[in-house]
Amino acid sequence: MEYHTFAMSDANALNKPPMLYIFSGLPGTGKTTLARALSQRLGAFYLRIDTIEQALRDLCAVNVQGEGYRLAYRLAADNLNLGFSVVADSCNPVDLTRREWQNVARAADAEFLDIEVVCNDTQEHRRRVECRTSDIEGLALPTWDAVASRECHPWSSPRLVVDTEGCSIDDALTRLLERIAEA
Repeated sequence: MEYHTFAMSDANALNKPPMLYIFSGLPGTGKTTLARALSQRLGAFYLRIDTIEQALRDLCAVNVQGEGYRLAYRLAADNLNLGFSVVADSCNPVDLTRREWQNVARAADAEFLDIEVVCNDTQEHRRRVECRTSDIEGLALPTWDAVASRECHPWSSPRLVVDTEGCSIDDALTRLLERIAEA
């Protein structure tokens, strides 16, 4: 019988509590690209709301409202309870979902960090939204008008803000890792 050895994340190896990295931001800010890069760098479990919601539409014919978030909370909790850090990638525009992610971490005795990804250059943000293509089969991407008019609640809790304007993903990831180390 052949056995495979799986490497555990650095947090697990050092007996630190797992971390829930809660990514938030409008479509087109670079949130998914940055969340994926962080997940790869840390060896953390990656959850993307767009993937979950599109799967619910495709497989269950669900008119998705909050089901994708609620399913993601459960998947995140399972992994945090196993001691794995989780990167949660969602638009997360309202205070309710932000609090729910935090509650998931607390219930699992995990730490959490809210990360808001922005692009402060409106023209660049619009260009990104209008030029991007979906990497999820069947997912209809929002228009610029839909992004610009999306309901977004003001933040009521501390967060780390990363502006992706005018920088590469490597630069944004380096800045994010520096800020995480300081937090």
